[in-house]
Amino acid sequence: MSYLFSWVIPILLQTIQIMTKNRETKISKFLSYVLRHQPESIGLTLDKNGWANVADILENSKLRLSFEELKYVVANNDKQRFSFNDDLTLIKANQGHTANVELEFQPVIPPDMLYHGTAQHFLKAIQQKGLLKGQRHHVHLSKDIQTASKVGQRHGQLIILMIDSKKMQYDGHQFYLSDNHIYLVDKVPTNYLTVVNSPNVN
Repeated sequence: MSYLFSWVIPILLQTIQIMTKNRETKISKFLSYVLRHQPESIGLTLDKNGWANVADILENSKLRLSFEELKYVVANNDKQRFSFNDDLTLIKANQGHTANVELEFQPVIPPDMLYHGTAQHFLKAIQQKGLLKGQRHHVHLSKDIQTASKVGQRHGQLIILMIDSKKMQYDGHQFYLSDNHIYLVDKVPTNYLTVVNSPNVN
């Protein structure tokens, strides 16, 4: 019997951990969807700065979220995508919105160089038009290659672009910093871009 428990219990514990991680990922994707893009999908209202009532999310979510689960996801999200207000009654996405909100970012002086992770199949268009925000409010830039890589590798064969943010700022481009330390800018023209890694670059 002791032999049986010696290998069954670790398997059960591993399964519980996997299920917990799956649950965390599902909740994170749900929050990104309703706080960044489609709040109306669950009858949620964002104020002009992107804040939503926590009570409304808990009540309207089909995931049957608990407040403890919500707090856990906000605290442990690897990219710190979400924030509570001081009394935990409101929640917002820190950046990445396509919904019509006015984000409260203060201008900052960026590091001399910033980075953007993308996929190989986007490279030709980027080299022709630069980095564009598309439906989002800003282009997202990272302070280091490691962070940029985590973003870019989700979309295909990884390409890292280096941005001469010091020259951009000198030339009049305004940078902002989100609550989770992502640098934001309206666009990045091609003359500030350098490909750091590419199958076609040695």
